[in-house]
Amino acid sequence: MAGRTAAAVPVPTPVPAAAGDGPGGDSQLDQEVSQWLRWDKNPNTLEMVKQMIADNNREELQKCFCSRMEFGTAGLRAAMGPGIAQMNDLTIIQTTQGMCRYLEKTFSDLKKRGVVISFDARAHPSSGGSSKRFAQLAATTFISQDIPVYLFSNITPTPFVPYAVTHLNLCAGIMITASHNPKQDNGYKVYWDNGAQIISPHDKGISQAIEENQEPWPKAWEDSIINNSPLLHDPYATINNDYFEDLKKYCFHRNANKSSTVKFVHTSVHGVGHDFVQSAFKAFEFVPPSAVSEQKDPDPEFPTVKYPNPEEGKGVLTLSFALAEKTQAKIVLANDPDADRLAVAEKQESGEWRVFSGNEMGALLGWWLFTTWREKNQDRNALKDLYMLSSTVSSKILRAIALKEGFHFEETLTGFKWMGNRAKQLIDQGKTVLFAFEEAIGYMCCPFVLDKDGVSAAVISAELTSFLATKNLSLAQQLKAIYVEYGYHITKASYFICHDQNIIKNLFENLRNYDGKNTYPKTCGKFEVSGVRDLTTGYDSNQPDKKAILPTSKSSQMITFTFSNGGVATMRTSGTEPKIKYYAELCVPPGNSDHEQLKKELDDLVSAIEEYFFQPEKNKLQPKSE
Repeated sequence: MAGRTAAAVPVPTPVPAAAGDGPGGDSQLDQEVSQWLRWDKNPNTLEMVKQMIADNNREELQKCFCSRMEFGTAGLRAAMGPGIAQMNDLTIIQTTQGMCRYLEKTFSDLKKRGVVISFDARAHPSSGGSSKRFAQLAATTFISQDIPVYLFSNITPTPFVPYAVTHLNLCAGIMITASHNPKQDNGYKVYWDNGAQIISPHDKGISQAIEENQEPWPKAWEDSIINNSPLLHDPYATINNDYFEDLKKYCFHRNANKSSTVKFVHTSVHGVGHDFVQSAFKAFEFVPPSAVSEQKDPDPEFPTVKYPNPEEGKGVLTLSFALAEKTQAKIVLANDPDADRLAVAEKQESGEWRVFSGNEMGALLGWWLFTTWREKNQDRNALKDLYMLSSTVSSKILRAIALKEGFHFEETLTGFKWMGNRAKQLIDQGKTVLFAFEEAIGYMCCPFVLDKDGVSAAVISAELTSFLATKNLSLAQQLKAIYVEYGYHITKASYFICHDQNIIKNLFENLRNYDGKNTYPKTCGKFEVSGVRDLTTGYDSNQPDKKAILPTSKSSQMITFTFSNGGVATMRTSGTEPKIKYYAELCVPPGNSDHEQLKKELDDLVSAIEEYFFQPEKNKLQPKSE
C-alpha cells in the first residue's frame, strides 16, 4: 500500500481509467471511491485512499474497493485498512446500521432490552483501527437510535458475549475480534438472543440491511454521544463475577484441587485470556498456573509467534515449554488470543512434550464430563435425556462412547454456530447437553455459554488432570484407556493454502465428475470408496433417496468420503481463511489395539487423498508449513 504523506492531497477527480479498460468497466469502482471520500471521517483511511488516487494506484484501489466484505460465518472477518473490502471505521458503522435496522424489524422490545458489545486487544495503527474503537462506534450507532448498549469497559474473552446475551436477556451480542487470525485482521462476530452465533436467515437478513443502510446516519461519527448517555451500561463487573459463580457449579473435586500438587503453565498468546484463566483457577480453588510472562499481556503485534494460533502446535508453545521446564510443570494450557479455544500439552515419561489434538481433548473432556455426571446421576432413566454434540469433521469418539453408555450423540455441520443453536433447541426441550466440541480445539463444557469457551475448558482440563494424578494416571494414559474401552479413533487433519477461487472450484468439480459426468471417485489409490456425502450439492450415497440429512450450503465446498477400511475423510473450504482443509479418521471397534498399524494405515490413506484428490502440484497448492 502506498505510504502516507504529510501534505494534504486535494480532493481528487474520478480515477483515470487505465489503458485497456473496457467501457464503463470502472464506473462501479469510481462510484465506490467517490462515495468513500464523501463518507469516511477517519483521517488515516481517508488519507490512504486519497494517496492511492494521487498515485493512480489502480491495483490497490481495486483491492480495497472491488467488493464489500461478505457477512458470512457469524459476521465479518477481514484485514484492517481502507475501503469496503476491509475492516475500518466506516465499514463498522455501515455494518452496525444494517444490524440495527434488522434487529428493530425483528424485536419489538429492542429499545427495552438492548445489545451487548465487547472487544479484544487488536489494533492497526496505520489505519487508526482497533477493536476498542470499532466497539465504541458500534455502540454509538445503537445509542443514536435510542437502543440500550451494554458495552464492556475492557477487553474480555469472546465467550463473555454469548454469556451476557442470555444472562442479561438481551436481543443480540457483538464481539469485535479476529480470534487467532494474523495480526492485521479483525472481525465482527454476532450472537442472537438465544445466546448462539447467528445462522440463516439472520445472516442474509443482516447482509441485506447493510446494503440498504450504507450512508452514515447523522450522529454516526459522534462517538462522544455515548459518554454520558443513560443508555450506556458497563456489564464488566457483573459478568466477570456471575460467570465465575456459574463456573463453580462445574467443579467436582474442590477438596482435592486445594491440595493438588500438579503444576500448570498457562499462555494467553498475547491475547485477552490471562486474568480470566487466573480467576477460573481461583474459582476451582487451584493454585493459579504460572503465566508465560512474555505472552501474558495483550499485544496486537503478537511479537513472539509467527501465527497467534495454538492449533499450529509446538511453535506457538516454545516459551510455554521453557517455563514448564523451569517450574517443573507437567501440563501446558494455551488459549488463542480471544480465549475461546484451548490447546493442551503434557510432558511424557520420555521427556518429550505431547500436544493433544482437538479430537483427543474432545475424547478426554467428553469422557470426564460423562464420568462426573454419572457419579451424580445414578438413575439410568436420565440417560435418555442426555446429549453430546460434535461437528461432522470432528472425531466420532463421542458416538462410540454414547452407543456403549446409552446417551444420545448428534453431529452438526462444521462450526459452533450449529452446535450452539442445536444445543439451545435441546435445552428448550428439557434435555441436558453435557458437552460439545470441534476438532479445531473448541470445547463447550458448560452450557451456560452456547459457544466454545477456552476459559472453562482450561480449568476443567486442569481438574481432570489433577483427578487422574491422584490415580497415578497421565492424560495420555487415560486417552489410551478410552480408546481401549470404546475403540481406537485415530485422526489426522491438515490443509493446503490456495488464494485462487477458480482452482478451488475446479478441484471440487473434478471430484464430482471424476469418472465421467456426475460420478464421484470409486477408489483413492489402493483404498475403496464405500460412500460419498456432498453437503454442497445435497447428495448422500448412503441415504435411500440419495439426499443428505444435514443442511446443505451451495456457498461452501464440503465432500465426505467413507472408505471400506473404516476410514472417513472430509474435504472442505474454510469460511475465514484461504485454505482447503481435510480431516481423516480411522475408527475401529474395541479389541483392535495395534495402534502403530492403524496409524500407518491412516497415514497411507491421507497420502492417497493428497495425491489423488488434492493433486497439489497440478493445482499449485501450498502445503501447511510445519
